[in-house]
Amino acid sequence: MSGQVFACDICGCFMGITPYYNRNSISVLYRYRSFSGYEGQSHSLFPNGGNFFIPARSQDSPITNHAGNPDDYELYRSLEVRGKYFINSKLEINAILPYVSNSERYNGYTSSISSLGDINLYAGYHLVQKLEDNFKQQLIAGAGIKLPTGKNDFKNTAGIRYSSLMQAGTGSTDGFVYLNYMVGLGKFGASLNTSYKVNGTNSRDEGIANSTTSFLNIFYTQRVGKDVQVMPSAQFFYEYSGGEKYQGQKTGEHVMNNLMGGAGVDVFYKNVALNAGVQKNIWEAETDHPMSAGKVYVGITYNF
Repeated sequence: MSGQVFACDICGCFMGITPYYNRNSISVLYRYRSFSGYEGQSHSLFPNGGNFFIPARSQDSPITNHAGNPDDYELYRSLEVRGKYFINSKLEINAILPYVSNSERYNGYTSSISSLGDINLYAGYHLVQKLEDNFKQQLIAGAGIKLPTGKNDFKNTAGIRYSSLMQAGTGSTDGFVYLNYMVGLGKFGASLNTSYKVNGTNSRDEGIANSTTSFLNIFYTQRVGKDVQVMPSAQFFYEYSGGEKYQGQKTGEHVMNNLMGGAGVDVFYKNVALNAGVQKNIWEAETDHPMSAGKVYVGITYNF
C-alpha cells in the first residue's frame, strides 16, 4: 500500500469521452483510499473509527508496528484543485494541487496528519482527435513531474518521525509518462489510461520503487432533456509498485499489486460536470500489511 502511489493517481477519474472537447477546466476532487484488515480478515472500505472526511490532526499516540490486529487500518485522503488549459487544439497543460490527510491505526493507537501535498504538473498531446461522428476516438500522450512541496518530517508528540508513507509528501522529485485512449460508438464507449512513474529519493535516501497504474472505464451516455447528460460506468483499476526503498535497495515493505473494480457516474449540465465513483478490491498479492479495501472519489468540474 502506498500513500505515495495514491497521491500521484492522475488517471482515476475524469477520463471518459465528455461533451467538453478541448475545453479549459478547473476541478475540485476528493479522493479516499482505505487499507484495513490482514490476510484472512475482513477488509472494510470504511473501518470502525476511521473518518471518510479529513479529520482533526492527532499526533499524540505512540507509534507501533502491525501485529495482525483486525482493527488496524491505513486511510489516505486527498482534496485536490485540478486545472487544465489548452495551449492550442492539441496541447494541454495540467496541474494538481493537493491537500493531503493520512491516518493509521495500529494496535489501538490512531494518528492523523494533514497538510499540503506534492504538486503535480504535466502536459498531454492529442495524437488522435476524431470526435465529430458517431464513432469517436482520442489518443493522448503525456508526461509530467511531481515536485516535493509536501511536508516530509511529521513527528508524534514524543518526537518520533512517522513512516514515509504517512507523510504529506515524499520529499522526492518524481517523473511520469502516460497514455490515454478513448473510443466511443453511439452511446457506448471506453477509456483506458495507463501511466508509469519513476520515483526519486528524498534527503533521507528513502524512496518508492517505480510504479505503474492502469484505469479502464466502460461507459454509457444517456441524454436527459436538453442540457443534461448522464454517464454511468463500470471501472477497473490496477496498480503495481515494488514498495519502499532505502539507500537504493527495496525493503520489501508496502509492495503494491492489486486489482479493483466498481462503478461510477458522471453528470453533465451545461458547463458543469459532477463525478463520483467507488471501487472495491478484487484481487491482491499476498502481503503482511493491512490489505487494500477500496477507494472512493467525488468531484465537480467547471469547463470554460
